[in-house]
Amino acid sequence: MATNISEQPAKASGTYRIGGDVTVNRLGYGAMQITGPGVWGDPKDPAEAVRVLRRAVELGVTFIDTADSYGPFVSELLIREALHPYADDLVIATKAGLTRSGPGDWRPVGRPEYLRQQCELSLRHLGLDTIPLYQLHRIDSKVPLADQLGELALLRQEGKIRHIGLSEVSVAQIEESRAITTIASVQNLYNLANRSAEDVLEYCERNDLAFIPWFPIATGELARPGGPLDAISTAHGASPAQLALAWLLRRSPVMLPIPGTSSVAHLEENVGAADVRLTDDEFESLAKAS
Repeated sequence: MATNISEQPAKASGTYRIGGDVTVNRLGYGAMQITGPGVWGDPKDPAEAVRVLRRAVELGVTFIDTADSYGPFVSELLIREALHPYADDLVIATKAGLTRSGPGDWRPVGRPEYLRQQCELSLRHLGLDTIPLYQLHRIDSKVPLADQLGELALLRQEGKIRHIGLSEVSVAQIEESRAITTIASVQNLYNLANRSAEDVLEYCERNDLAFIPWFPIATGELARPGGPLDAISTAHGASPAQLALAWLLRRSPVMLPIPGTSSVAHLEENVGAADVRLTDDEFESLAKAS
C-alpha cells in the first residue's frame, strides 16, 4: 500500500533531479552532527544516531549528505550500519578534500592521489559501488583545480561516482570548474539570516545546478520575541526553525536544505517544515527583515 505524504512529510518538499537524473525529495538530512564533539570521534549515543538515520528515511528523506571528514568516517559508517542495504530511492552524497588532525580542525588537501584514496575508502565505508554525488569539500589553493577535478572526472569515468559537486565556492570558481568538467551541485553556507551566497544561488538557478545550503536553520535575531518570525510562528503553529526551512524551500526550486541533528525529536520537527506553506506576504516580509 502506498505511503501518503502525512506519513512521509519530506515528500511535501517536492523533488529535484540532481544532474538531471538522480531524483531526491528536496528536504534532506545532513549527517555531520551524528559524530562526537567538534565533529570528531563517535557520538555519545550511537544508538540514537542510528535511530535518527532510520527515522529520517521513514519520514520520506531520500537525500542524505555526509563527508569522509565527519568523524572522520564515523558518519559514513553509521549510515551504513543504520541503512544498508539501501532503499532504491535513497541517495547518499559524500565529500572529500578536508583532512582532520583533531576536534574542530579542518585542513584542505586536494592532491589527486589523496582524493582517489578517500573516494575508495568512502565506497568501502558506505557499502556502495557508486557514489551518487561526490563533492570536493574545499578547493585546495596549493593544487591546480584542473588536477583536483580531473581526478574526480576520472573516478566518474570509472563508474565510482555518478556526479561531481563543489562546496564553499564563488561564481568564478564554479565557472572555472565547469570549464574542466560537468558540475551537478554546489554546497555553500546559506540561510534566512545569512544570504551572502545569494549570487551563487542565482547562478545555480540559471544553470539548473542543485544548491545545497549548509547551516540552513540559522535564524539569528529574526527569532527574538516580537521579531519577524514570532508572529508568523504563531500564525502557522510552527517553530522558527521550521519557518526558516520553509522559507528556503520556497526561495528556489534548486534548493536542497539538509538540516542536521542528533535527536529524533528535532529531526521530526525539521522534516515537518516541508508541510509549512508561507504566503507571498510572509515570504517577502522574512526576506526583507533579514
